[in-house]
Amino acid sequence: MSLSSELVTLAKYMAGEFDNQQQALGEPAWYVHLRLWQRPVPLFSEDSLTLFAEQANIVNLDKPYRPRILRLQHSETTPDSLQVQYYMLKDLEAIRGAGRKPELLKQLTPEQIEFLPGCSLTVKSRQVSPNSYEFSATSATGKPCSFSYQGNNYQVSLGFEATAEEFRSYDKGIDTITGKAIWGALLGPFRFTKRQDFATELVI
Repeated sequence: MSLSSELVTLAKYMAGEFDNQQQALGEPAWYVHLRLWQRPVPLFSEDSLTLFAEQANIVNLDKPYRPRILRLQHSETTPDSLQVQYYMLKDLEAIRGAGRKPELLKQLTPEQIEFLPGCSLTVKSRQVSPNSYEFSATSATGKPCSFSYQGNNYQVSLGFEATAEEFRSYDKGIDTITGKAIWGALLGPFRFTKRQDFATELVI
């Protein structure tokens, strides 16, 4: 299956090392200074472009958290549309830090990740010039992503926007009892600027 220019462009916009330094300096009471890695990983290359993502507080770069796999692909129901499917890593420690150590990703197999049903985003794209797009990804179900890990239940409201200049994350952690957001983009998106480009690592 050939990949559309929109899908390839989305993956290129997302692949990189980012931080939100300007935002954190401007509003330190509300936004932690984060480093975000979104690194291409050789999974599902037959019909998708896949990224490994994790992030870290700038003062604890050696302690990244929220590792996850994002599979960017054409929608099965409407091939002209794009979607992002999330997966969880079964052994978080084996892959932790792969944002800075991409060699850890080379041996990753589908058996090491877990499909998360209901954790998918529908992506809308808008072409702003011949080679430039704006992407907006929102929940395909309208509900938070729900999953269990080590006996605990978690919910995360997922969403992002991506342009050539910025990646904006709307991810929020949801209290499973109250349904209220308790961490993440509580007052608006985290606005990340790309500091290092990983687009050449994509298998296209």
